[in-house]
Amino acid sequence: MEVVRSGFVESVHHARVFAIDAEAATVAAYGDVAAAASPRSSMKPLQALGMLRAGLDLDGELLALSCASHSGEDFHIEGVGKILAGVGLDAGALECPEDLPLDTAAAHRVLRAGGAPARITMNCSGKHAAMLATCVANGWPTDGYLHPAHALQRAIRATAEELTGERVAATGVDGCGAPLFFASMAGITRAYRALTLAAPGTHERRVVDAMRAHPEWTSGTTRAEAALMRAIPGLVLKSGAEAFDAFAFEDGRAATVKIEDGGQRARVPVTVATLRALGLDAPELNALATPPQLGGGRPVGEVRVRGRL
Repeated sequence: MEVVRSGFVESVHHARVFAIDAEAATVAAYGDVAAAASPRSSMKPLQALGMLRAGLDLDGELLALSCASHSGEDFHIEGVGKILAGVGLDAGALECPEDLPLDTAAAHRVLRAGGAPARITMNCSGKHAAMLATCVANGWPTDGYLHPAHALQRAIRATAEELTGERVAATGVDGCGAPLFFASMAGITRAYRALTLAAPGTHERRVVDAMRAHPEWTSGTTRAEAALMRAIPGLVLKSGAEAFDAFAFEDGRAATVKIEDGGQRARVPVTVATLRALGLDAPELNALATPPQLGGGRPVGEVRVRGRL
């Protein structure tokens, strides 16, 4: 992966990639895909599945929001409020950190209105609201719901281990304060494949179907993740911090991508190249495959994948 400016290669990013076809045969394996990886928010669909299995009662946009690293647009914030109000709670119960919306325009609106960073505008607040709703449904304590020993987190861990086919390699702390379960890229790819191949009406398919039907609710109206899912019907994709992507198509084609240095600018072009290596493409992907590098406000280079996967 290289960044070209004015005809010169200015920077280089290295990626780990694991991709399988509809029969689960390996199409691409770059780097140590069996080693433990930090999937960050790419684990959210598995976390949502664990919550559904434990009694979470959400569907549609609000289930998609429980899988989200949302942009903090108005509809996201309203949705988080609905999840909380549905179980008699408010934003004061959230244990994620305070933050401004990820979306620049939304953040500016908050600041112009005299607002400040808040828990409900933090990008993981949908997941946290769903975690609290799951606790209420089971009569579990809402205080301390992020502790790895809490019944909620034990249920989520069991789900992650089942779908990846691996014991959790390590447990860390994600940026939002929730437990972060490390797994191999091969295992996470297997998990996404299992989600998409599950029978209609199952908890697994409820997660996938909600994300595919409402891609803006899992990210934002201007985000590449939503653009990719809109461009390729049947695709479910979730990004994570430090440049991680996981996706699967409805027929079982699936992959994970990790940019080794965490460089987000390289993530989407490598993901597009991986989609194309699996035979998944659309005209809308062209602009995402080689985002421009600007100089003086005009394109003077691009970010591009070197060669083909």
